[in-house]
Amino acid sequence: MNGPPPVSTLALRHAIPHPLAIEQWAEVRPLIDGRDVLAEIHPEGVASCSRRWWFGPANEWPLAASAEPRRVELSNNDCCGGIFVTIHRQADRVVWSSWQNTNDIRVPVPPDVHFDAAQCDAELARAVADTGWEEPVDTVARLVTPGVADGDWFQRWDCVLDQVELRREVPEGVEVYFSRRGGVRAHGSELAFDLPLTLHEPVEEQARRFIELIMAEDPRKIADPL
Repeated sequence: MNGPPPVSTLALRHAIPHPLAIEQWAEVRPLIDGRDVLAEIHPEGVASCSRRWWFGPANEWPLAASAEPRRVELSNNDCCGGIFVTIHRQADRVVWSSWQNTNDIRVPVPPDVHFDAAQCDAELARAVADTGWEEPVDTVARLVTPGVADGDWFQRWDCVLDQVELRREVPEGVEVYFSRRGGVRAHGSELAFDLPLTLHEPVEEQARRFIELIMAEDPRKIADPL
């Protein structure tokens, strides 16, 4: 009689993208039993679960598992498909099943993978808390993002935050994009703050200064139009 499926170990690794890459937030790459499965089955792809999506409550993290099955994109290459998997919690297991490679259906995909749910949850929390991999621009972006997303900034100035972007190409910096609430955005955001990093100031101080700059007065009057 066959026993229960073997239990694998999940690890998450941050990878810094090239300064000219389309996605500038760090990749969060899943390793299964120490293997970078995305590198094996989609070597030209980029991990879709970038660090930009790991803010907020734990149940909203990209790889969070619940009893309700959820199809998750693990990688993409911007034009021709990627790797998808269905994630769900089953008793004390987290199961990754129904793997798909829409980039190249000829490439074999892994079978169902079972993780210990407690180990999986702990690894997600560890990866979110881990900042040891960060470059200065990553630290500033991590601090600025919740700093401008929280509070009553939107209501006060009738604005909507669209996104926070990193710029790794010199001069490095953080860009905060937003729009007027109810405005017509045919081509994305209306306004932006371009916040270049300096070499002589601690990154925490730079993040604090950037947040204060944005929130000091009506951002529609001091931001750059797009």
